[in-house]
Amino acid sequence: MLGYSDRLARAIGHPVTWMGALIGALDRGLNREDAAPLRRKVAGAMALVIVILVSGSLAYGLQHWLLLLPLGMIPLAVLGSTLFAQRSLHAHVERVALALEDEGIDSARARVSEIVGRDTASLDEAGVARAAIESLAENFSDGVVAPVFWMVVGGLPGAVIYKAINTADSMIGHHSERYEQFGWASARLDDLVNLPASRLSALLIMAAAYSMPGASPSDAFGAVLRDASRHRSPNAGYPEAAFAGALGLALAGPRYYGGELVEDVWMGDGRYAAGAEDIRAGLTLYRRADLVLIGTVALLAVVIALLT
Repeated sequence: MLGYSDRLARAIGHPVTWMGALIGALDRGLNREDAAPLRRKVAGAMALVIVILVSGSLAYGLQHWLLLLPLGMIPLAVLGSTLFAQRSLHAHVERVALALEDEGIDSARARVSEIVGRDTASLDEAGVARAAIESLAENFSDGVVAPVFWMVVGGLPGAVIYKAINTADSMIGHHSERYEQFGWASARLDDLVNLPASRLSALLIMAAAYSMPGASPSDAFGAVLRDASRHRSPNAGYPEAAFAGALGLALAGPRYYGGELVEDVWMGDGRYAAGAEDIRAGLTLYRRADLVLIGTVALLAVVIALLT
């Protein structure tokens, strides 16, 4: 909730940037453009295994050492918290709302281009606002809920391994000439490890909508049932549909990437028009869903403590 210190990031980086440096080195060393497709696919799988083993082993060793100390859970918790993107996600999306409110459409396009991969140069105000909310929804799942889920399952190593897979997917899991084969394993494994968190994210958003005036948990539930599985991503549709239904919007739909139109179905059957006030509503829903997540994990910890 406090966020990772910018001063610390400038001084020593961040765990994700360390993983990214390793992935980049493996990409340069193993991704030979003159190799056969199968060879590049195997090389990409090898690179992913190396990243998982290195990251997971370091996290396991660190966790084991810290838990030997009398108050070792405290620094372990601080280290684990760096893997959750609550604060940074909220800040990046809020900047888009501020730009729409105070700086104009060109500034808003520039801000939203920092958090989405689609073409933003021709987006109108509604397109910018929808893109920001879609990014908020998807990243709530893979930037917050997923690392929390895997930390509950596997401690610090579980969360670190998840972030390693997710970072590999973001760097090399693309449909491009260079990464179509090399990034295949990273993209497939990322889809798999995000399956539970994406469904859990939708449930958290529905629960949050119950406590938010103007939000509709029933419409969120209906949108998830009707639309989520039709999204081109096996995971992104669940939080996006939940956000769309809860806020009365239509999200996703056709978008341009690299000048090419990508056809996708609409999540939700609400308004296409959206603005800064809808981003603000989305941020409110996000904060409440995040509090539901924190409360759920705290309750689970208490129950486990009582049972053991």
